[in-house]
Amino acid sequence: MDDRRGVIRNRKYANQVYDFSGLRYGNITPTNSDMEIEYHNICWVFAEFKFENTELPFGQKLELERKCDDMQKTKPALGIIASHNTPEGEDINAANATVTQFRFKGVWHDPETITTTKQLVDRFISWVELERIGKRTYGNNRSTE
Repeated sequence: MDDRRGVIRNRKYANQVYDFSGLRYGNITPTNSDMEIEYHNICWVFAEFKFENTELPFGQKLELERKCDDMQKTKPALGIIASHNTPEGEDINAANATVTQFRFKGVWHDPETITTTKQLVDRFISWVELERIGKRTYGNNRSTE
């Protein structure tokens, strides 16, 4: 297994900021996504990480919501908003960020207990794999026997 997967390899480029100001369409401007996982062609996971419970801007939350709902039509999709308290200049440990909200099957949920991004993603992937084994239906995609 490659232990470097997921590690920033070109830190000098990772620190560059994208200027989307030339890509404005009315009140719509591009956004970037903090995390996307396409897991073995069976599900999607998207996440946004914010410092100390900073609220996700309306447009960014709407984009995450619509992306999850659109992807859910073909395969299970999970959207996560998570909080961290990492000091400026230090790398954010995305796996240990605390989930503040998540979107699943068209609904926003608040976690019932303190949950990390890693814990929620692991539970979601386990559920998806069990659904596949049970040949159940999700979204508009019906499994075949």
